[in-house]
Amino acid sequence: MARPRREATKAKIVAENRRARFEYAVDEVFEAGIMLAGTEVKSLRFGEGSIAESYAEVKNGEVWLINANIPEFSHGNRNNHEPKRPRKLLLREREIEKLHSAVSRQGMTLVPLSVYFNDRGRAKVELALAKGRKMHDKREHQKEQDWKREQGRIMRDRG
Repeated sequence: MARPRREATKAKIVAENRRARFEYAVDEVFEAGIMLAGTEVKSLRFGEGSIAESYAEVKNGEVWLINANIPEFSHGNRNNHEPKRPRKLLLREREIEKLHSAVSRQGMTLVPLSVYFNDRGRAKVELALAKGRKMHDKREHQKEQDWKREQGRIMRDRG
């Protein structure tokens, strides 16, 4: 019998891609583990790292995080890591197949939303299956958000 999956709690967010939800229409979100070297983990624990211009791709049945910047660890020695190297993401086979088919057939993109440490101290990436928004879609989305914010204010003021 398979053990039940626990809900993920984001203990410490290290890097966040805040523009992703504006630039892309997020369809589905996955939690993926990330394979890191020792100095990369230390650098992330100090709160350094950026995923602003990064993306993920599926190659040979594996998912890779491309262009994520984790700077070299300040107290690292000659075994320090390369800051923008591709990093392997750890997902289940079924999830990888789902991502591969969506990216290849439906023209969707894999966008990392955040990098964080979960409650067990493991580095995780929140990966979104998303479709790019056109300029008019972005304007429409912005109007919708503004209206929802205004509705909240009106409801709050009326009691």
